[in-house]
Parts: sequence; C-alpha cells; structure tokens
Amino acid sequence: CSWKRSCSACFHLCELLTKSLVMNRKKFSALLLVLSLFGCSWFVHAKSVKGPKRVACVGDSITFGAAIKDRAKNCYPAQLGRILGEGWDVANFGVNGATLLKKGDKPYWKQRAFGQAHAFEPDVVIIKLGTNDSKPRNWKHRDDYVSDYLSLIEGFRKLESKPEVFICYPAPAYPGRWGITDKVMKEEVMPRLDEVSKKSGCKVIDLYAALSGKKEMFPDLVHPNAEGATVMAKIVATAIAGKRK
Repeated sequence: CSWKRSCSACFHLCELLTKSLVMNRKKFSALLLVLSLFGCSWFVHAKSVKGPKRVACVGDSITFGAAIKDRAKNCYPAQLGRILGEGWDVANFGVNGATLLKKGDKPYWKQRAFGQAHAFEPDVVIIKLGTNDSKPRNWKHRDDYVSDYLSLIEGFRKLESKPEVFICYPAPAYPGRWGITDKVMKEEVMPRLDEVSKKSGCKVIDLYAALSGKKEMFPDLVHPNAEGATVMAKIVATAIAGKRK
C-alpha cells in the first residue's frame, strides 16, 4: 500500500516537473527573444554613437612644450584641444630632443611615446619632426630622411583606426641653437618634406610661415613660448577641422 502511494507521488511529481519544464522553456525562449532584440538594438545604437575624434600630436620638444610656462596647459596640443572643443580628444606625444631619423641621436622610434601614440589608436595624426634632425650629427644621415618619414606615416596608417596623417614644416629658428639651424630646416628639411607629401599624399601644415617674423615668441631662439604655441594650435585646428579662434 505504501509502495503504491510512493509510486503515485512520484508520478505526480514527474508530471509537475514536465509541465514546469515546458513552461520554463517557453519563458526561456521568450526571454532569449527579448534579450536578442535588446542586444541588436544596443549594437545598432553603439555603432551610431561615435566617441570623440582622437588626435595624436607626434613631435619633439616644441610639441612637448619645452620652456613654456605651465606647459600642460599652454603647449600647442593642449591649446588645440580647447580650440577644437567637444568631440575631440587631443593627446601630446612630444619628446624632447627626438629626431625623425632612425639613425639620429634620439630617434622617435625608440621612445616610449612612439608606442603610446600607436596604442592611442588616433583618428588624426599630426607629425612635427625635423628640428633636431637639422643638427650636423644627425643631418649627416639626411639621405634616410624621406624613407624614414614615409615609414613612420605608413606605420600609423596601418592602425585599425586608419588615421588621417598630417605633416608639418618645422617652426623657424632665430637663427638657431644647440646645433639646430634655420638654414638647414628651410633649405634642406622642408624640400624633403615636400617630397614626403608628394609620395604619401599627406597634407603639409606650414608652421614655418605661420611663425616667421615672430622672433619675440622664441625666447631661447628655438622653442616658441605660449603665444607661439597658440599660433601653432590655431593653424593646426584650421588644417584638420577648419576651425579658427
């Protein structure tokens, strides 16, 4: 008798579990459908909402902001960020003393900022390298300047973000210091930059013309002060976004 009751109880329990499983399957299927629809809509929304445009300012001490009072606020990349405003993320990857030349005395390629600039996955890259290359100990490798520059550009273009790359004429020197010479930059570096532009298709931002005749902005004859950095930021902003302030 007790055996029959046990069997009956087991039967009812199995029946209840079966019904529950059927109901749960329906609920689970419905839940999956809702989650699927929500996921699709979230993905579409995420794809349609873009983050800020990332701008990598690659360069030497002039990009870094050496000798500028309150450098973090007044270097040209910081001022560029304020000019561009919301929707832009500008980062400073300038390195004091850096050269474009791989055989230079401080190749940008070997600096930590090189890897950081790539990891930033920029949408826009501004390259301003050439001032330190004009030093005699570096410029003896002048024959590599164009090929090294093209290689640097290509490295950025291979990033997943596929950035637009701009190259800059160097800022003038008055007439120079530490082996940096205005004559070499104007007569030898800039023509090679024209060749780089022609071969790569990169637009040239003319910092040289923008800062010519402004010796008062170069207290140490090579590095622009905060006012000079403002001039740089304005011309770069105009070049990459058509913005003026």
